[in-house]
Amino acid sequence: MNILNIHERTLNAPADKVGALIDSLASPNDSLWPVQSWPRMKFDRPLGVGAVGGHGPMGYYVENYTPGGSITFRFTRPNGFDGFHRFEILDAGGGKVTLRHTIQMTAHGMATLLWRIVIRPLHDALLEDLLANAEMSLGIGSKPHPWSPWVKLLRWIMSRGKGRTQNKSQSAGS
Repeated sequence: MNILNIHERTLNAPADKVGALIDSLASPNDSLWPVQSWPRMKFDRPLGVGAVGGHGPMGYYVENYTPGGSITFRFTRPNGFDGFHRFEILDAGGGKVTLRHTIQMTAHGMATLLWRIVIRPLHDALLEDLLANAEMSLGIGSKPHPWSPWVKLLRWIMSRGKGRTQNKSQSAGS
């Protein structure tokens, strides 16, 4: 199954400020990833081409990286995911930029079912939290879209009832 999944937010902020959010990924001062509610993104070394890591059950390595502009991660797990995910900054005109996250991959075998039932709903919720986090980090102010009952159930099952709840008001780094 071919998959193209895009989440984006147009931000009233300069590219260098939004680029700094991408550059902070997986660092002690990560201002983009919604660590308040989701498993932290971790790598075996500082962000750069060849760094290996992931978040939760997702594994990947940094395939391409343009500091302040874009980063591409190639999937290594789960089995059956063949492709990448990428953050990039696009000029939206008028002093605005679009922060875009793209997954482009092919899911094979059981990974197709895993994507449809589990990974996609969790991924979509995480990305909407991340984009709201970007706005909060830039001082624009935003609240995440509420999680669906299905996302709440999946998180409860996966955490055996001990998962963190959605952080609806706390800004990044708080």
